[in-house]
Amino acid sequence: MAATATLRETDAPAQAFPPPPVSARPVDRDAWIAAFRFVRAETERRAAPLSPEDQQVQSMADASPTKWHRAHTTWFFEQFLLREHLPGYHIHDERLHYLFNSYYVAAGPRQPRVMRGLITRPTTEEIAGYRAHIDRAVETLLAQAAPGTLEAILPILEIGLFHEQQHQELLITDILHAFAQNPLHPVYDAEWRFPKAANRSGTIDLAHGIHQVGHAGDGFSFDNEHPRHDSLVLPVSIDRALVTTGDWLRFMEDGGYSRPDLWLSDGWLAAQAEGWEAPGYWQPGEPGWTCMTLGGRRPIDPAQPVTHISYYEADAYARWAGRDLPTEFEWEVAARDGGLDDAFGLVWQWTRSAYTAYPGYRPLPGALGEYNGKFMSNQFVLRGSSVATPEGHARLPYRNFFYPHQRWQFTGLRLAQSRA
Repeated sequence: MAATATLRETDAPAQAFPPPPVSARPVDRDAWIAAFRFVRAETERRAAPLSPEDQQVQSMADASPTKWHRAHTTWFFEQFLLREHLPGYHIHDERLHYLFNSYYVAAGPRQPRVMRGLITRPTTEEIAGYRAHIDRAVETLLAQAAPGTLEAILPILEIGLFHEQQHQELLITDILHAFAQNPLHPVYDAEWRFPKAANRSGTIDLAHGIHQVGHAGDGFSFDNEHPRHDSLVLPVSIDRALVTTGDWLRFMEDGGYSRPDLWLSDGWLAAQAEGWEAPGYWQPGEPGWTCMTLGGRRPIDPAQPVTHISYYEADAYARWAGRDLPTEFEWEVAARDGGLDDAFGLVWQWTRSAYTAYPGYRPLPGALGEYNGKFMSNQFVLRGSSVATPEGHARLPYRNFFYPHQRWQFTGLRLAQSRA
C-alpha cells in the first residue's frame, strides 16, 4: 500500500512549531493554538497511509497500535489539561481513561500494555471523533482562559505537544516493526528514501576539561535534562561520521555475531536467544542483504548509517573496532561545538552512559512526575534524533533512553577513542 501522507515536507507552516517560550510576555494565544493544530495534524498525517487494520495491529509488547497512539495522546490532554482547567468540561467517555492511560499510576488503572492490540473498539473512526472533541475543547480553553489560568496551563500544554511528538516517532517505528513481520512487505510510503549521510572522515578532539551540560535557556526541556551541571570530560576523539552499513558488513564478515569475546554477557545471551546475525529487519538473499524500510524491502546501501541495532550490538562493534562509544556528555560537548556530522535527523546514537538522574534532579510534581524519573534504571542514553523524529522536536541536551536489547527504533552509533 502506498502512502498518501509521508514523513517528508508538508504544506504546514514551518513556523507553527515550536511555540513561543512559556515565559514570553505577552502570551501569544494564536501562536499556541497554531502550534497545537500543527502537532495534532502531524499525527493524523502520519496515520493517514494506514488502513483500519494497519492501525489495529500490535506486533510485540514494546510496540503499540497506531490507533492507540492517536487515542493516548488525546487522553493526555483530557487528563492533564481539560479535566482541571476548563470550567464545565465533561469527560468525553470515562471508559477511555482505562484504555488509553499508559503508565501513569497516579492517574488510575489502565489496560496492560501487552493487550493494547486487543482493543478493537473504539474504532479508528471513533478515535477520530475523540480527537476532534478534545481539539475543540483545548482550543476553546486557549482562546478563553483568563491570563492567570493561561499562565498555569501553558507548561502542561507544552509538555503535551512534545509528548505527542514522541508518539509520532513511535507511531512510525511501531508500524515499521509490524510491516516487517508481514511476508507481503507492505509499503508505508513508496517514495520514502533514507537521507544521505555526510560520511566525512576525521574526528573532533576534546581536551581535558570541565563542561556545563544539560538544558540552558528559555526553550522547552524535559525534566530529565535538569539541572544543568558541571561534567568532567577526559581527552577523547569522536568520529565526525556515523558508522555505516558498509562498516557493519565488515564486522559481520569478521564473525562479529559469532565471537563471544566481543560481547557483554547479557548481550551474548540476547543475541543467541533472538538469533541475531545482522541488524534488525535485515534479510540475506541474492545478490545480497536487504532491509525492511518505510519504502518496503530494499537492498542495503553501504553508505547509509547502520540502524536498528541494540546497545549490545553497538558495544560489540565498538570493541571489535578497538574503540568506545562516547559518553552522553562527550557527545553533547562535541555536538555543541559543531564537530559531529549528522548529529540530528538520521539515527539516534547510542552512548555508553547509563540513564540516570543528573545531580540534584527532582521530578515534576504530581502524575507528570512519572514521565521520566521512574525509568532511570537499566537503560542507556541515546543522543541526537532520527529520520522519524518530528521537525522541531530535536534539541542538543535531549536524552532519549531505551533498554540495551531494544532495536526497533532508528538507532545507530558513532565511535570514540580515549586519549587519556
